[in-house]
Amino acid sequence: MTARTTFFTLLLLILCAVNVEAQVDSLSRKQDSINMVVLMDYQNKIRELAVQRKADSLKRIELESRLNALGNTDRVKEKELQHQLEDIALREKQQMTFKKAKIDSLRKHTLGFPVIGMLKDTLFFIHAKTGAFTPFERAQNISRKIHKLYNNDFLKVDSIVAIKSENTIDIMYGETIVMSVSETDALWNNLSLEALANQNCQIIKTAITNAKIENGFSKLLMRIGLVLLILISLWLVIWLIGKLNVRFIAYVNKRKEKWFHSLSYKDYTFLSQDQELSFVLFFLKIVHWFIIVMILYIAFPLVFSIFTFTRGWADDLLNLVWSPFKSMFIAIWHYLPNLFSILAIFFVMKYFVRLVKYIFSEIESEKLKISGFHADWAMPTYSIVKFLLYAFMFVLIFPYLPGSDSNIFKGVSVFLGILFSLGSSSAIANMVAGLVITYMRPFKIGDRIKLGDISGDVVEKTLLVTRLRTVKNEEITIPNSSILSGNTTNYSTYTKTDGLIVHTNVTIGYDIPWKEMHQALIDASLLTEGILPDPKPFVLQTSLDDFYITYQLNAYTREANRQAKVYSALHQNIQDVCNQRGIEIMSPHYRAQRDGEKTTIPAFYLPKAESGAKENGKTNE
Repeated sequence: MTARTTFFTLLLLILCAVNVEAQVDSLSRKQDSINMVVLMDYQNKIRELAVQRKADSLKRIELESRLNALGNTDRVKEKELQHQLEDIALREKQQMTFKKAKIDSLRKHTLGFPVIGMLKDTLFFIHAKTGAFTPFERAQNISRKIHKLYNNDFLKVDSIVAIKSENTIDIMYGETIVMSVSETDALWNNLSLEALANQNCQIIKTAITNAKIENGFSKLLMRIGLVLLILISLWLVIWLIGKLNVRFIAYVNKRKEKWFHSLSYKDYTFLSQDQELSFVLFFLKIVHWFIIVMILYIAFPLVFSIFTFTRGWADDLLNLVWSPFKSMFIAIWHYLPNLFSILAIFFVMKYFVRLVKYIFSEIESEKLKISGFHADWAMPTYSIVKFLLYAFMFVLIFPYLPGSDSNIFKGVSVFLGILFSLGSSSAIANMVAGLVITYMRPFKIGDRIKLGDISGDVVEKTLLVTRLRTVKNEEITIPNSSILSGNTTNYSTYTKTDGLIVHTNVTIGYDIPWKEMHQALIDASLLTEGILPDPKPFVLQTSLDDFYITYQLNAYTREANRQAKVYSALHQNIQDVCNQRGIEIMSPHYRAQRDGEKTTIPAFYLPKAESGAKENGKTNE
């Protein structure tokens, strides 16, 4: 059995125990409720019988007085009166039989209300009401009077006696009636009225006597001594455990080279020797404190049980610790059906999302083609559908969440919704812009684009931002809302079909024939790596200025992402070709006197005669 299996088995046992206890509590509460209903019905019937019995008693007294007045004068009338008295006696016997049968049936289901003594012990139980006092009120009143007698420093226990009154026997001390024992009480206890009264009287006297002995000064000193002995023993046990723990840790440290070895696979070490030792030491620390807590858990009830007034503290202390866990386990047990519903909804939605992802993956790889739906829309659309599906899943799960129907939960949800709405306006704007950009398809990953003054390759597209990498390897993050509100130049859109036109301007003097200049520029472009020979480069004359003509060279390339290198190589070739053909590039503006002044062409491009003259010109200068 693995540790995980053991843990779940233990958790299931705890939950079952908590459920059993919860069911027992529920049945107990239900049974108490039923008992209260039965007792109330019984009390109502007893009240009716008491009224009838009182009427019968008065009637019997009347009949007996009339019978005594007749004497032996009227035999017929005498028999009639005796017959009526027999009917009354029979009715009383039937009433007593009914009461006894009813009490016998109730005795199986109820224990009554306890009368508590000074030592927190139960002296006896009260089941019947007397006059306007319910059984619970009678039990409380009797307990209070017994405690009052105990607190009387001049109490004479032998003076507590049972005295018979008209229909009850009263247990009295002086003028104080501690309790009254009725015929119904006797029936509840299956005793005669006199026997129950004498028994309760003796119980009260014994309880007061024992309480005075238990709370005496000698007992108090002995209990204090026991407490000190337990505390000293407790300290000694904890001290010994600490010593053993220190020695065991030292022993483990001494044997660590033998016991612990690094847990590794090839070049990767999962757990080093020191990490294993730290784990073991941490486990020993947990065991050490667990043992101490268990010892204290046993010792505290033992200490509290020594003194009478602290005997209930142990239960209260344990309830303080156990009650939260008990409530938690009960809540978990009752929540399990909802939890299973949530798990079912989650797993169904999870595998449905996987199915949707598979379909869109097929569309992205162009294995599945849908008319009018582009492949690069697949994954962004999948992200939207996944978000909507998970949102729908949350709507289904929400009613099963604990406390979802409470006003606090609803208020917090509304508050969080308002905060999200106010704080995410710009984020939502970027998300909407991201969706629009996705379906507008102005660019895709890997395209060379220009946004405002920023040029670079698209390396990432999200619902919120787009990231570009410039030719200087700078990563620039641009919010989607900014992209949507500006212009986007895409250099890569027609690269694979028509090719991207790279162009540059050159200014040449009027002394160079334009046909010769056109050919020189075209030849220079064809020498450039990355320039396409077909379509053929072409030249435009864009302006005729005061000192020069502006020629614009246009050439096709499929390498939009290498524009900087293509432009650099193109400019180098234009310089070389123009210098080889004796063409002076008049940009920037150049002014020279042609009476012996040197040209702008480098010396190694000129014939030797002209080159020597140029060097002589330098020397002369």
